[in-house]
Amino acid sequence: MITINGVDYIPASEVGAMAEKTDGMVYCIIRTYSAGVHAGFVKRREGKEVELVNSRRIWYWDGAASLSELATKGAGKPQNCKFPAPVPSITLTEAIEIIPCSAAAQNMIQECAVWTKN
Repeated sequence: MITINGVDYIPASEVGAMAEKTDGMVYCIIRTYSAGVHAGFVKRREGKEVELVNSRRIWYWDGAASLSELATKGAGKPQNCKFPAPVPSITLTEAIEIIPCSAAAQNMIQECAVWTKN
């Protein structure tokens, strides 16, 4: 890890080793062109199409400056995050960014209280 101006950067070669795996699937944050941001286990990827298992939509997060920080450290203020309930499976057709999560980030996302619109 390298720290520049107080920001920690992790070499790309180490990111894959950080990701939690279940049945060979890596937990990642996926940013799409038009369907928002999702987090889940990547079951399949073909071009821009990604199928996630046990996926949560990342509607709003607090306490991370970017999706990269959310994927490496989690959100510093999970009580303010808006992550709806997980869905068993989702196919995203316009993935433009796939970020493997650290174990800490994965746990924070999965354990965050379910947000519902009142």
